[in-house]
Amino acid sequence: MSNAEQPFYRRPLWIVVAIFLAVVLVGGGIAAVTGVFNGGNNTASEPTPTTPPKTPGVPDGAASVCGLKGYETSNNLTSAPTGATWKIVGNTATPQDPKGAGPGTTNDDGTFSTCFAHTPTGALYASINYLATTSDARNVGRLSELFADGKFKDELEATPPPSSDSGDSTRAQVSGFKIDSYSADEASVDLALTYSGGPDDGQLVSLPVVVKWEHGDWKVLITENGAPVGPAALTSLGGYIPFSGV
Repeated sequence: MSNAEQPFYRRPLWIVVAIFLAVVLVGGGIAAVTGVFNGGNNTASEPTPTTPPKTPGVPDGAASVCGLKGYETSNNLTSAPTGATWKIVGNTATPQDPKGAGPGTTNDDGTFSTCFAHTPTGALYASINYLATTSDARNVGRLSELFADGKFKDELEATPPPSSDSGDSTRAQVSGFKIDSYSADEASVDLALTYSGGPDDGQLVSLPVVVKWEHGDWKVLITENGAPVGPAALTSLGGYIPFSGV
């Protein structure tokens, strides 16, 4: 069966880079980054990480790099967060709480956001915002900033930003979530995404996003073997906490 005939979340390349291509323009977007593991020279520069400020009562390295408050070592998110506004980033609605869970830093045109609170809600918002960020082709040259240090990030930084192709009509929106695991160092956030348009219209997909606390922010973790946990089709939102902006 060819890639074109398979559901996008079962395509080999999708499985390798599932997290950061979750809502990129499927097909053209995926094909455009097949060079991620082929080397090259990246002309886009990444800002030098800022040292997180000292925060009373918070261990060294645990404070938010942009000063957001909150520090949790275990999951306390058992219902949908309140107080967030929703904003379309790329083609995905994302929760925004700049003085709470984050994002605390956003570029001038609103397409690229970072810095989320060191809490389960911060990890959830980071996961959704990171996925939305990848759906805007203008962010391709900065994607390495979203990922935890390691071989995958090194190879992404060494690869020239690809040209984009917006020919696919598939779109995704978050419909719910569950926190599979959480600690002060790492969290696994399972997002339920509903797809519309294209051959995957109406498909409900589980997409686990693993984020690691690093340099004062949540960074998406992809190992040299790919995403720690792969996506899978869902038949319902059973077991998920409903959470959506559209």
